[in-house]
Amino acid sequence: MILSPAPISRVSAEDEAAILALNNEHAAELSWLEPERLTFLLSEAFYARRIGDLDAFIMTFDQEAGYDSPNFLWFCERYERFVYVDRVVVAAQARGRGHARRLYQDLFDHAERAGHTLVTCEVNTDPPNPASDAFHATLGFAEVGDAVIHGGKKSVRYYARRIPA
Repeated sequence: MILSPAPISRVSAEDEAAILALNNEHAAELSWLEPERLTFLLSEAFYARRIGDLDAFIMTFDQEAGYDSPNFLWFCERYERFVYVDRVVVAAQARGRGHARRLYQDLFDHAERAGHTLVTCEVNTDPPNPASDAFHATLGFAEVGDAVIHGGKKSVRYYARRIPA
């Protein structure tokens, strides 16, 4: 018997506590969030989805978001229109099932329907994240820049992927 993959669903207010917990388990790769900040970010999000009971989630912003992340602002300074992937997290017990790839593909489809032609993100270079670099390369992302942020505590590589018109 072949099981259907867990559905991709919009994030709702009821999901916030679980998202906060999953996010903060991975604060070193992402950033720590307080409940009020998460609520604000979700209100600004272009696309925020989850898989299953929270096997994974993604949160993105477009150029219109009122977001002050240095990484988001880097893209704002360089691109007129884009979708920025702020965070993607897959729960430890759900890894290896293709959840991140499914979320990205759904995002690409959603962004295309909204008229976007560029999806962007960043990956840590210090601390390094070679698995994320390889994953983004397989999705067609190309490096477009780098930066040292948070007072020199973190370095990142910026990526962009064109969505064919």
